[in-house]
Amino acid sequence: MSADTLRHYERMKLLAVPRRSAGNYRMYPPDALDRVRLIRRALGVGFSLAELVKILKVRDGGGAPCRHVKSLLEEKLLQVNEQITELIALREHLGTVLKDWDRRLDGTPEGKPARLLESLASLEMKGKTT
Repeated sequence: MSADTLRHYERMKLLAVPRRSAGNYRMYPPDALDRVRLIRRALGVGFSLAELVKILKVRDGGGAPCRHVKSLLEEKLLQVNEQITELIALREHLGTVLKDWDRRLDGTPEGKPARLLESLASLEMKGKTT
């Protein structure tokens, strides 16, 4: 992990500002490593730094933000499912476009324009009427 990332976490109050060595190097306490690992894992499942700031502030203040954290993760799962649905629809649309373009290219003499990009408008209209 880069020093810039650690400084960013400090600025966001995700990490406590460490004490300094005689040479002005940051000296993190041993529990800072666990905190950084927690942050990285949370980022890995989709939490934002801003969300973590709020969550960890409550936690560090002695609160138990567990139900809120679970609610946020449920929301993220819903968003991922929506994205998957949209991606599946896009995949199907792209397959339809490619089939249409194959037909157009098969009927177009070599060296002549098939106007593939222009055909997108007619495919869009077909999609709206069906």
